[in-house]
Amino acid sequence: MSVGYDAFDDPYAYKGTTTLKNKLALRDPTLLEAFELEMTTLRAGEPLPRGRYDPSHYRRVHYHLFQDVYSWAGKYRTVRTAKAGNPFCFPEYIDGEMKRLFGALPSVIGAETAGAFVAEAAHFLGELNAIHPFREGNGRSQLSFMAMLGERAGYPMDFSRVRRETFLPAMVASYTGDLTRLVLELRHLLL
Repeated sequence: MSVGYDAFDDPYAYKGTTTLKNKLALRDPTLLEAFELEMTTLRAGEPLPRGRYDPSHYRRVHYHLFQDVYSWAGKYRTVRTAKAGNPFCFPEYIDGEMKRLFGALPSVIGAETAGAFVAEAAHFLGELNAIHPFREGNGRSQLSFMAMLGERAGYPMDFSRVRRETFLPAMVASYTGDLTRLVLELRHLLL
């Protein structure tokens, strides 16, 4: 949910609150969180959209997961956000940064060893997280997309084995370019 995010003049939230506008018009953040979790879990159990592993494909994955909750599912955010004082990519640069990042995907998909794949995947995931293209749902979209990338590259990963207590700090460390912990986390997920 939006707890912990800094967003100013947030057009995504109901006025005077941090509760994101949603299709059920839920104003209680606890109810919204439960609804979002239920709907995205159901959608995650369905086949994810196929595509070319480009920014449009990634946006379709986000749309697939969040279509029942937010009218802006699959659309890049238009507001500046930060978490714990760390700003994410300014909205005016998201499109260009996504194109740049996804242009490097052949090195992830074409990795010749599991070790090379994990190193390239960690770099990609860290960069994708720093861009944070959506107002909400970045983490779930990232993990779903990474699972598809692993399958495509021939190095499947089991994201049900994510250890939240170690994975989240590894993602935070990747924001500053420290990929050591994220590499270990992804290696743990390989099948």
